[in-house]
Amino acid sequence: MIMEDWEIDFHWLKVRHMLKSVMNIDSLPEMKSILFLIGLQEYGRVSKDFSKEEKQDLIHIAACALLEKEGYYKFTGRDGDGWPHWDIEKPFNIKGHEEQEKILKRNIIDYFKKLDQPIVN
Repeated sequence: MIMEDWEIDFHWLKVRHMLKSVMNIDSLPEMKSILFLIGLQEYGRVSKDFSKEEKQDLIHIAACALLEKEGYYKFTGRDGDGWPHWDIEKPFNIKGHEEQEKILKRNIIDYFKKLDQPIVN
C-alpha cells in the first residue's frame, strides 16, 4: 500500500505513542530505538548485556528484516549462535537521509500492523 507523506507521519506518530505507552517511558522513542526493538524481536533472544557491536548488529537485523519484503535482502538462516543473516538481493541506493527514513518508517508501520497491534488501521 502506497502511503502519502502525511499518512506516514500520522501512523509513525501512532507507532511511537504506542511504544511509549507499552515501554512505560517518558518520551517518544526515536527511530534508532525502534529499530533496536525490532532487531531484538527478530533475534528472538534477550540478553541483559549486549555489546556496542551487538547493539549495532540488532539495528542492522531490523533494517534487513524491514527491507526484505521490498526485495533488498533475502533471509538465509541463522548462525550457530542464533543470529539471523540476510544476503543482499539488490543494492539499497536510495539517496538522501529523508527518503531512506521514509522507507524505514513505512516498513516499521507495516511491521507493527503485521504483529496485529491495534495502533495502525
